[in-house]
Amino acid sequence: MTTTTAPRTTTRKLARFAGHYVEMVAAMLIGMVALGPLWPAAWLERPDADALVMATNMTVAMVLAMALRRHSWPRIAEMAAVMYLPFAALLVPYWLGAISGTALMVAGHVVMFPLMLAAMVWRRAEYWH
Repeated sequence: MTTTTAPRTTTRKLARFAGHYVEMVAAMLIGMVALGPLWPAAWLERPDADALVMATNMTVAMVLAMALRRHSWPRIAEMAAVMYLPFAALLVPYWLGAISGTALMVAGHVVMFPLMLAAMVWRRAEYWH
């Protein structure tokens, strides 16, 4: 006897796509909370070091979540790069005194979320199922 599964509807695929995005954001938040206390307090006093520490905390947790969901390592590396890119780009204006430490942290996070979504849309086959 053969069984066939009905193809998923677009609505179902969109729900899974959005759910995956939310799971990655949740993993990032868990990483910030769980890994934050492991770093020396002196590092966190500097906005540039704090931004990189926070990006690392979020990335470690997100990489673990993606690995558990059996995403390919190239896609995991791609998403990890997306996590650091906004902060890396904003460090230069911060070091030049063009933006404050608060602006570095806020803008880095604000830019990170649409970049994650863009990476997911770009690689729909990995996330849209």
